Amino acid sequence: MTYAAAARARYAQESVGTASPARLVTMLYDRLVRDLGAAELALAVPDLESAHHQLIHAQDIVRELAAGLDLSLWPEGEGLASLYDWLVKRLTEANLRKDAAVVAECRGIVEPLREAWHDAAAAQVPVLPQAAHA
Repeated sequence: MTYAAAARARYAQESVGTASPARLVTMLYDRLVRDLGAAELALAVPDLESAHHQLIHAQDIVRELAAGLDLSLWPEGEGLASLYDWLVKRLTEANLRKDAAVVAECRGIVEPLREAWHDAAAAQVPVLPQAAHA
């Protein structure tokens, strides 16, 4: 591994380790959209091995997003949990059939969600540490 690659990997790991929960969700959505776009492109070329790896990674991300839902704290998240299940099924189907149209369909669902999560994260008011009283 080159020095530059090692530095990028270290930076990425530190970014994830120090990110807020909202930022982690937006990072996952950003990567999910990137993976879906890369899978579409790989299917068009075709580079079936690359498409397979991108779609497997996209499924892993959706499963991670689903695992992060705490329905005991947010019962209204049931719909989102169902959507995540549907996305995993559709991405699996896209991978088995090597179907770029299904990948595009999933990306069309995910991109507005990514924007909504980015908006929600930006609207959060950061909690500032209280000043010590002397």
